[in-house]
Amino acid sequence: MSTTLRMRRAALVFAAIGALALTGCGDGDSGKDKADKDSGSGKDSPSSVVLPKLDGEKVSVAAVWTGPEQANFTKVLDEFEKRTGATVTFVPAQDPIVNFLGTKIAGGQPPDVAMIPQVGAIQQAVAKKWAKPVGDEAKAQLSKNYAQVWQDLGAVDGTQYGVYFKAANKSLIWYNAQAFENAGASEPKTWKDFIATAETVSASGVTPVSVGGADGWTLTDWFENIYLSQAGPEKYDQLAKHEIKWTDPSVKDALTTLAELFGKPELITGGADGALQTEFPASVTQTFTGGDQPKGAMVFEGDFVSINIAQTKAKIGTDAKVFPFPAVGADSPVVTGGDAAVALKDSKGAQALLTWLASTDAAQIWAEEGGFISPNKSLDAAAYPNDVQRTMAEALIAAGDDVRFDMSDQAPQSFGGTPGKGEWKTLQDFLKNPKDIAGAQAKLESDAAAAYKS
Repeated sequence: MSTTLRMRRAALVFAAIGALALTGCGDGDSGKDKADKDSGSGKDSPSSVVLPKLDGEKVSVAAVWTGPEQANFTKVLDEFEKRTGATVTFVPAQDPIVNFLGTKIAGGQPPDVAMIPQVGAIQQAVAKKWAKPVGDEAKAQLSKNYAQVWQDLGAVDGTQYGVYFKAANKSLIWYNAQAFENAGASEPKTWKDFIATAETVSASGVTPVSVGGADGWTLTDWFENIYLSQAGPEKYDQLAKHEIKWTDPSVKDALTTLAELFGKPELITGGADGALQTEFPASVTQTFTGGDQPKGAMVFEGDFVSINIAQTKAKIGTDAKVFPFPAVGADSPVVTGGDAAVALKDSKGAQALLTWLASTDAAQIWAEEGGFISPNKSLDAAAYPNDVQRTMAEALIAAGDDVRFDMSDQAPQSFGGTPGKGEWKTLQDFLKNPKDIAGAQAKLESDAAAAYKS
């Protein structure tokens, strides 16, 4: 099946999200009960993976996750402890994680395993000879449970180093249902309709779009979704590998489209200055607090937005609804991200943890908690706690090998994954001055050329 057809199929599944939301399905008990009943999560369920006994062994895991994400990942680690007898310690990390790991390694205290959120960072860890190849048991789980694309994303020069445990559908726009209803707004299907919808919401007295611009990665996601839909998957792959320059006309077209939003500060909560002071979690919570008078009516980001919505009184499917990122070109985009487990010590405990994280049992634990999508194709979708989350997960799996991974996460970390530098910084500057498209392109190309050593 062609990439375009795959994208269309996934887009159709995404479109079902809105219909599901209209039925009022959300985080209610009925969805959770169904998941528990159908997913075979009871104590008597057969294990999907065999793990070694590791009594007395200590395993440390570094990740940038905090709050609910850290709490849910800890539940996955707790089950690993129960099954193996190992003691697992969670090590809080900071972005950029390569710098954090470098400090730990230089100090002689590397964690056994690191959860790495960028493909480029995995490649750097391999180049620095920090990463250890994945063992046979984990590779067997990957072969059984993962599409080839997810295996390839964790491989460098044909050797498997990463186990992708957590994925993200980064092509979604969440909205305050009451604010939309009051404005008489409907879910847009195209970018043109999206801007028109924003204008409609604005006319009702509510600022339409909440942007977490203080976190530069959110701005890269805006660009990538527009670029993939407008330029197409082949160009997307070329730009991701820096096979074409950021001064290419296709980049100009995407930035021009993005400027249709960024160039209208009245459509953005707090304008550009306010957005640049708003971190991602706040961009979500301010969309779903204040009843029908929120600070913003819509917020763009992935399925993980549900974690932050859970910190408000809004209910997914009733108060908080979602639609696919609008099509700029022929199709709505399908962009994903993910976190891969990489062993930094060649130990039995590290390899056992990689095997565990590649298993269906491990994925099911976090899936049942919500705020999580697994790239594990063997996971029963009934494990997810509501139909909205379930449908997003099914759409990701349906995209198969043609899903497109977050472009900035494929880049060298100095360009695509460092606060205050590279793509993050240039797009923040572009948010402030969206008229300077040529300047943004030149800076992006200069930084990319240095990072890719072109």
